[in-house]
Amino acid sequence: MGKFHNRKRRLLIAGFILLFGFVFWYILLLPAFNYLSGYLSKSDHVNANILIVEGWLPDYALELAVKEFKQNPYDLIVTTGLKTSNAYRRVSANGYVIFHTLENKAEPSKIRLHSIDIAAYSEEAGDNRAHFNFYMNDSLTADFLAVRRKKIYNVKWRGNINRIDSIMLQFDNDRWGELGDRNLFIKEITIDKKVTIPNLTNSKYIVTDIDGRKTFDTYYSNAEYARQQLSLLGVDISSITACIGEKVEVNRTLTSALAFRDWLQKSHKEVTGINIISLGAHARRTWMIYNKILNEKYSIGIISIPDYYYSNSRSYRFIKNLREVLGIIYYWFILIPYHK
Repeated sequence: MGKFHNRKRRLLIAGFILLFGFVFWYILLLPAFNYLSGYLSKSDHVNANILIVEGWLPDYALELAVKEFKQNPYDLIVTTGLKTSNAYRRVSANGYVIFHTLENKAEPSKIRLHSIDIAAYSEEAGDNRAHFNFYMNDSLTADFLAVRRKKIYNVKWRGNINRIDSIMLQFDNDRWGELGDRNLFIKEITIDKKVTIPNLTNSKYIVTDIDGRKTFDTYYSNAEYARQQLSLLGVDISSITACIGEKVEVNRTLTSALAFRDWLQKSHKEVTGINIISLGAHARRTWMIYNKILNEKYSIGIISIPDYYYSNSRSYRFIKNLREVLGIIYYWFILIPYHK
């Protein structure tokens, strides 16, 4: 009987703990968590003639930024972002990255087996990996499913290297979905371990079809990338200014805000108001930083684009909120020199 009563007591205690945890979560923690989520990602428009778009935003957010720009009387979009420290080009829409090779060849005219390496990686993994085709002189030679880590993809090709006019990589499965934004990153092509053709100086990116509906220039920052994307989405390129900050590993939003402040001072642009487009819970921190950096001289609004990762993953949402709260506390101290 004693063992039976002890077991019954343990079950009652376990049941009480589970009931208390359930009540504590749904009555106290969940409402507080939802309130925090709303606070961090709250939008607050102001009447403005300048629209700031953070350059690291996913492509679907840039589409919403175009809609915001066209529906309101803005004079200018300013894209912000930092210089890139590596040579990888983000290929974010179906199209071709074309490498020109004529100036990089120095070999007698002969036919032999060549080894061609492509340095690339996919932004997403698993079922959401980026797929690309490899063309030699317009002929499909190989295709690959890229993995998330940086990797070398090898192609064997027999022919006369002096007859190579171009090498093309075609990204052909662009998609945004619950698993994320499917993008391909390409760095360089190396022929026979001797001749390296970096994309930043020897390539162009043609979107949609080989005849070229839109060609992207080489870019060296997130700000320039966002400017090109917004142009592709229908905004007059003359209405978009890229404001580029120096490459840093920490305080990236702060560095972008400082670059925007310096540009604003040099441009002597008349400002009636500024709206900033950010993503999800990051919006509150962005709004705070720009207000302090600009010394609260202007009316500044914030537009929070829904974070689809945030909405589809409870664990991601928790980690993101915690990170943003800690970030706000951290930046409150960092921004003390800018307080009035």
